[in-house]
Amino acid sequence: MAAPGRWQDLGKRAASAVVLLPLAIFCLWSGGTAWAVLVLLGMVGLAWEWTRLTGGEPRGPDGLMLQAAVLGGAGLALLGHGGWGLIWVVGTAMATLLRVDRPVIGRFWLPGGVLYIGLAGLALAALRQAPGGVGLANVLFVLVVVWSSDIGAYVAGRWWGGAKLAPAISPGKTRSGAVGGLLAAMLLGGAVAAVAAPGGLALAVALAAALSIVSQAGDLFESWVKRRFRVKDSSALIPGHGGLLDRLDGLLWAAPVAALLGLVQGLAAGRVAALGEFLWR
Repeated sequence: MAAPGRWQDLGKRAASAVVLLPLAIFCLWSGGTAWAVLVLLGMVGLAWEWTRLTGGEPRGPDGLMLQAAVLGGAGLALLGHGGWGLIWVVGTAMATLLRVDRPVIGRFWLPGGVLYIGLAGLALAALRQAPGGVGLANVLFVLVVVWSSDIGAYVAGRWWGGAKLAPAISPGKTRSGAVGGLLAAMLLGGAVAAVAAPGGLALAVALAAALSIVSQAGDLFESWVKRRFRVKDSSALIPGHGGLLDRLDGLLWAAPVAALLGLVQGLAAGRVAALGEFLWR
């Protein structure tokens, strides 16, 4: 059993979740303007944190370029032009990479941030654009998988402890936590599928497992970046969690993969559909 000290940040985490989760669910459920505002504000915050984390000035040229890049991609997707949004994100990433005057934060960190954050914003916007209730179900599925993976890993890791998952990158993460996150994601992802798309349970559970692994890889990636720049948290915006990058690191990887899987399935069915329309049906 876990020592009591391992749960010392649970109170702050729970309080933050009580405030933020209803807001996120409300915006997702409402769609339209509410979802657009949430996604765009998230892009601004993530771009600000990434620029600051990697040693740049958020209000300087690098920070403003990153914000314009990620806002443009998400904005185009929210208007129903996901293809143009993808072109914008990739194009602006290449433009920042080819700058003659190297950015203050390094040659690759700025274009890397454009792809890292921009593709996630594009995916979250495009997934919600699918017609009918499919868009809502798609994003809800991805969010539940990522959240349950994170919570399952936290609880299992704190409760059982054991061997470290990647001690050189993130000493706090354990193999028991990774397994707990995977099982929780499969269980709750399958539950969402059973309600929203009866008959597609086996595929949904498989996708939940894949997205859980991707989400945990995203968590490790952000831990590596923070270790690379010798910071503990991306910011202090969310009590108990750090910043937006700390809270959304798994989603930043899982959302683009989910959108890609949805696109591949849609094209395989002989239709050119909105990203994610066939995510797990």
